[in-house]
Amino acid sequence: MPPFKDEHVLIIAPGSQTTLAQLGLPESFTPARLRISTRMFPAEKAGEWEPLKVREKKVRKVVAGVATNGADGGDVEMDDAQEEETIYEEDPSADEGAVYPLQDGRVTNWSCFFALLTHVYNTLSPPFHTPILLIAQPAWTEQDHETLTQFFFEKFKTPAFCLMDSALAVCYAYGVPTATIVDVGYSKCDVTAVNDFLINHLGRGIAISGCGGEGMTQRLLELLESKGFTRDMCEQLKKSNICEVLSPSTPLPEEGDSGKATTNPAAFTSTITNGTLAAARGSIASQGGFASVAGAGPAILEDDLDGNMKDDENDDGVLDVASIVASGKTSEFLAKKEREKAEKAAAKKAAADAAAAPRRLPNSQRVKATLHYDERRSLDDLNGNGKRANEPEIAAEGGDSKRQRTPELIGEGDISSISRKEERRRNRGTSMFVRKDIEVGIERFRAADAGILDQVADSIHRCLLSVPEVGKRSELWDSLIILGNGSKVKGFKDALIATLTSKYLISPSSATIFTSELPSNFSTPLATGANTPQPQSQPQGPLGHHGPGVNPLLLAATTASNPTLAPPGAHQHLHSQLQLQQYHQQQHSSHGQSPTSVKVVKMPEYFSEWKDVGTEEAAFLGAQVAAKVVFIVDQGLSKGFMSRSEYNDLGPQGIHEYGL
Repeated sequence: MPPFKDEHVLIIAPGSQTTLAQLGLPESFTPARLRISTRMFPAEKAGEWEPLKVREKKVRKVVAGVATNGADGGDVEMDDAQEEETIYEEDPSADEGAVYPLQDGRVTNWSCFFALLTHVYNTLSPPFHTPILLIAQPAWTEQDHETLTQFFFEKFKTPAFCLMDSALAVCYAYGVPTATIVDVGYSKCDVTAVNDFLINHLGRGIAISGCGGEGMTQRLLELLESKGFTRDMCEQLKKSNICEVLSPSTPLPEEGDSGKATTNPAAFTSTITNGTLAAARGSIASQGGFASVAGAGPAILEDDLDGNMKDDENDDGVLDVASIVASGKTSEFLAKKEREKAEKAAAKKAAADAAAAPRRLPNSQRVKATLHYDERRSLDDLNGNGKRANEPEIAAEGGDSKRQRTPELIGEGDISSISRKEERRRNRGTSMFVRKDIEVGIERFRAADAGILDQVADSIHRCLLSVPEVGKRSELWDSLIILGNGSKVKGFKDALIATLTSKYLISPSSATIFTSELPSNFSTPLATGANTPQPQSQPQGPLGHHGPGVNPLLLAATTASNPTLAPPGAHQHLHSQLQLQQYHQQQHSSHGQSPTSVKVVKMPEYFSEWKDVGTEEAAFLGAQVAAKVVFIVDQGLSKGFMSRSEYNDLGPQGIHEYGL
């Protein structure tokens, strides 16, 4: 088989709402170049699918040259006649009648899913000698893997095919062999423990329903529907900066909290200063000082304080004028002093301005906030000036009515700039955006209060308890990776870490470690000594010693050169002793039931193109790294992909012996 080239590798990552794809591996791995909605529309012929909604439109066609006066030999008048003609046009913004083949990560409509993959393949138009890497969802079964393998080999005649689990792809992106992957998607959440690039399938949290971004949108709709909010409003609210998921210990702001904030710290400082002066005046008066004269105390104190401040400002220290003049640097010295005075004055002015400026409360302490809602309206409901036909003008944030620019739709227009311009042109011809300002209360903090955080935290705990190697559990707790577009809600990751800490974290204090190292048949010692562990009689060992007998390592060392010195049954007893010690070391080497720390893995910074995009789609980055290793560097030596000849020999069932 000839070697593959970087520009021929095809990567496809299907999701419940968006499918990512890219042809070729760039020198520096970038986000996906093609983003397509994971949906298809039924075509006119049964069993066929279209990528966009096709609408019928009837237009009047003018037919010229129709005779209206047919008298022979007379004058003939030609009039223009009109007849209707049916045309078909694509509506890129329509979602009516769309079929989504992936629900909660599972394929629910194979015909539609195959049509979607074919559309992606035809859009990128790869060459014939193109290997394909497909990111597999955790919910896909082995039969699903075989079905997809057969489809790609039979439909596209690919020379090599690789199926890679999405959790494993995340580990490749972060460059860590052991991690706990929490993928928060559209309507579900997947929790996977990866140990040395091997997925632990036992206890894996697959497609936890209701724990994705759609669950938070539905929760906001449930809270705000009575106030006239629609689903689209709640979706934009969830993606805005004013929607925030607070930690369980953070209280919600109340109506009276906003008034408690000090708007002018300078006034507060002056109040404290006057109170301090009054206290000082009273203290001096009680001692028979000058403040006993009515009205003289405050003035004298204030004058004295002002005098001290002025003395501090003008006191530049004792100067040796003669030495300064003799050095010949008098002008430089005076300039330095003037510069220092100017810097002090500027610093005082800046401090005064900062004190006088009103303090702005953070979003988590504000009771109400404004949502800038962009509503899509068809041109049929708008007049020519971009205003509503039956409603007054809506002012934007700046006070003027502005026509909002239409954002790019997710579609095949992302391939090139020419197609993007065409997409925007078609979209402007059918609809436009109008901005509204809507006030939202504390409901914006309750997007995840329906038990989403608790469900995800419980799934993480169960998943890590199912890891067979107890010593690896603490490392998995310290290697947490939270990603997915559902986790982009402000504060979600911090709130999840806080939930895990409050529910499962134990303090690594000396008492806790001491009691954890005790054998299981001992109870925790009390101060009264009632349950202090007492020595128990142990059965005789092979050499007549109690309990564990002699040191097994010492016994092995003394009898290694002369086995005849060992008593009968000593070797069997030695073997059992070593197994028992190894078992206790595994049980008490670390806290396997509950963690002592929870940490989040940071993504490497050498992928500069991903800094602005975020790490929510890091699985696609890991797919590029894996494709580079499997198809280009390894060339199939480690059975990372299945070739065409191997498919002909083994069939679709052979895919289980290949892959990462």
